[in-house]
Amino acid sequence: MLNKIDMRKISILVISVFFFLGCKQKSIVHPTFYYWKTDYQNKKEESAYLNQFKSNSLYVRIMDVDFNPDLQLPVPVSPIKFSDPIPKETDIIPVVFIVNQVFNKIDTNQTVVMADRIAKFVAAKVKQAGKPNYQELQIDCDWTKGTRNKYFKFLEQLKANPLLKGKTISVTLRLHQVKNIVSSGVPPVEKAILMCYNMGNLRKYGEQNSILDQNEMDLYLKDYLGQYPIPLDVALPIFEWAVVFRNGQYAGISKRISQVQIDDKKLFKQRENSILYDLLVDYPAAGLKKGDVVRWERISPEDLLATSKFLSRYLAPRDRNLVFYHLDTDLLKHFTHEDLQKVIANF
Repeated sequence: MLNKIDMRKISILVISVFFFLGCKQKSIVHPTFYYWKTDYQNKKEESAYLNQFKSNSLYVRIMDVDFNPDLQLPVPVSPIKFSDPIPKETDIIPVVFIVNQVFNKIDTNQTVVMADRIAKFVAAKVKQAGKPNYQELQIDCDWTKGTRNKYFKFLEQLKANPLLKGKTISVTLRLHQVKNIVSSGVPPVEKAILMCYNMGNLRKYGEQNSILDQNEMDLYLKDYLGQYPIPLDVALPIFEWAVVFRNGQYAGISKRISQVQIDDKKLFKQRENSILYDLLVDYPAAGLKKGDVVRWERISPEDLLATSKFLSRYLAPRDRNLVFYHLDTDLLKHFTHEDLQKVIANF
């Protein structure tokens, strides 16, 4: 028979096991932002956000790369200029967006040339930003089954480039690439960043929010995210946009419509309990016509909180960058410091 001392030891052991199982190890989270404008200006308000979150890095879009049919070459599109240097205490993580169709248009000999040109272009832009060097380059491309081989070869060529020796190459990862890992493959890089936005059907008419959809996350991530084989950072949305429909058909995203116009009752009438707004008059400044419908999509603090709770259930704890898209005072005014801290704490 067990004596009292033995029973006490067993009780302590059982309690310890339950305590251990109940305490999930937390990630060490490094919050920061994307900077996605074409002119970097060191605005006091935006720098204040970096300081508030003790962000020691900033993801900066350097350029897009698209295929030029006249030149039959991939070319830079809308490269950033630096009106101000990036703050001394902030490291730059340059980001290059490559349109997926580029890899349908070029061969592997051309990808090595593109890799070299990107490496040189990025190095020059980093110096323009007032930085002598950088440690990580991020490539943003929504690759598919048909382009994956050339894209992955390009990434290997990029890693082999002398200008990138000792630097980390990371890539962006969409939800469909997590679920469809067999057809999408796993990129040959050190880490990826999971883009938790632009996940719904943007072009479909209706009241759905295409930026963030909990049902889509559940479908694409629940059974797959925990098994993804390379380390993952996370990107979350804080942006808003106006999706325009004309005669029930998708007509584009209007950059000339903001919350100010949406709230103007002379311009728009909101449908009851809806994110759809009917345009009451022609609005030439935005190229819109009376009768157009705008779906005003935005993200609430509650949306971010629910998303972070969902992701934390499936992501293994590790050092992780949590990147909000994107750094802009007009967007950030919708969130308090405490709102975003609660999101960060969930990881």
